[in-house]
Amino acid sequence: MTTTGTASRAGKGMSDDMSPAQELRAALGGFVADFKDFSNGVSAKLQKQEDRMNKLDRKTLMAARPSLAVSAEMDAPHQKAFAAYLRSGDDDGLRGLDMEGKALNTSVAADGGYLVDPQTADTIKGTLSATASIRAIAQVVTVDATSFDVLVDHTDMGAGWATETGGLTETATPQIDRITIPLHELSALPKASQRLLDDTAFDIEGWLAGRIADKFARSEANAFIAGDGVDKPKGLLTYPTVHNDVWAWGNIGYVPTGAVGGINDADPIVDLVYAVGAQYRANGTFVMNSKTAGTVRKLKDNDGRFLWSDGLAAGEPARLMGYPVLIAEDMPDIDDDAFAIAFGDFAAGYTVAERPDLRVLRDPFSAKPHVLFYATKRVGGAVSDFAAIKLLKFAAS
Repeated sequence: MTTTGTASRAGKGMSDDMSPAQELRAALGGFVADFKDFSNGVSAKLQKQEDRMNKLDRKTLMAARPSLAVSAEMDAPHQKAFAAYLRSGDDDGLRGLDMEGKALNTSVAADGGYLVDPQTADTIKGTLSATASIRAIAQVVTVDATSFDVLVDHTDMGAGWATETGGLTETATPQIDRITIPLHELSALPKASQRLLDDTAFDIEGWLAGRIADKFARSEANAFIAGDGVDKPKGLLTYPTVHNDVWAWGNIGYVPTGAVGGINDADPIVDLVYAVGAQYRANGTFVMNSKTAGTVRKLKDNDGRFLWSDGLAAGEPARLMGYPVLIAEDMPDIDDDAFAIAFGDFAAGYTVAERPDLRVLRDPFSAKPHVLFYATKRVGGAVSDFAAIKLLKFAAS
C-alpha cells in the first residue's frame, strides 16, 4: 500500500517530502492548467463555428440583395470595358460581354459603334430631362421601332335621351386620328486629345456624358420649337395656326394681343389661359423666352397687382396667373405677328418619342492628334393633341 501511494504521488509531480498542504496546491495547479487547456480548446471551436455562421450569413445576404444592387454589379464589367474602348479603342472587353437585361446592357458592334454603359446613359437622360426644353413638360415615350403612333379621339361620342316607349335614334360615332411620329437620328461629335485620354485621372465617362448631353439638349430644344419635320422633329410653331374663334383640328389656335408687336395690358394673357379647354388648364404651363418673360413680368391687373409671382418655397418655379412658366430660349422674341408665348397641357399636346439605345463610335483618324467620339440616338417629336395648346400672337388680330 505504501509503494502504491508513493507511485501515485510521483505520477502527479508530488514527492514523499511534500506536506499535505503542498500536495493540495500542486493538485490544484495541475487542475487549473488542465482546465485552461480545455477552455482554450472550446473557445477555438466556438470561434471556428462563429466564422462559419458569418460566412453563411454573408452568402444569404448576397442572395437576397435587391435587384438594383445586383444590376450595379453586372454593369461594372460593362463600364470598365467601355472606358477601355474610349481611352484606347480596345473593344475586346465589349465584344466578350454576354449580359442579359435591357438594350443598354448589350454591346453592339455591327456598325462599328457600341452602346454606352447604363450609368453614362442615365446621366445623359437625366440632363436632358432637366433642361429648359419642351421635353421637360411633354410626354416622353420610349419605343424600339422607327416611329410611334398616337391614336387621338378628338370628337365626342353622340348621346341622347331615351324614353321607355320611344324609339332609339342612331347617334354620331367618334372620329379617331392616327398621328405618326417618325424617329430621326440626332448626333454629337465631341473630341479629346489622345494625351488627355491616356491620363488615368481624367474622368472620360463623365466628360463624354456632359458633352453629349449639352449638344443633344440644345439640338432637341430648338427642334421641338421650330423643327420643320425634315430629318428632325416637327416643332410646335411650324404647324398651321388659326384664330381661336375659328379653330379646327389639325391647326393650333391663337389669341391676338390687340397690339402690333406688343402687349398693352394683361387681358390677352387672361384670354390665352381661357382659350384652352378646362380639361387641359389644370396641367397648364406657359412657355416663353427670357426676353418675353421680362416684358410679361411688368404686367399688372386692373387692381395694380402683378400677374407674375415668384415661388413661395425654395425650388418652386415662378408662376404666371398661378401657372408655372418654362423659359425656353428657342421661343421667338416679341415682334410683329410673332407667336412668342404658348400655353397649354404639353403632356397631352406634345409627344417626344425616342429609342433607348445611345451609341458611340470612336474615331482616332479623322482629326489627329484628337480622337472624335460620334454619338447618336434616335428621337422624334410632334403635336399629339391640337386642342391642348394655344399661342399668343403679338398682332392686332
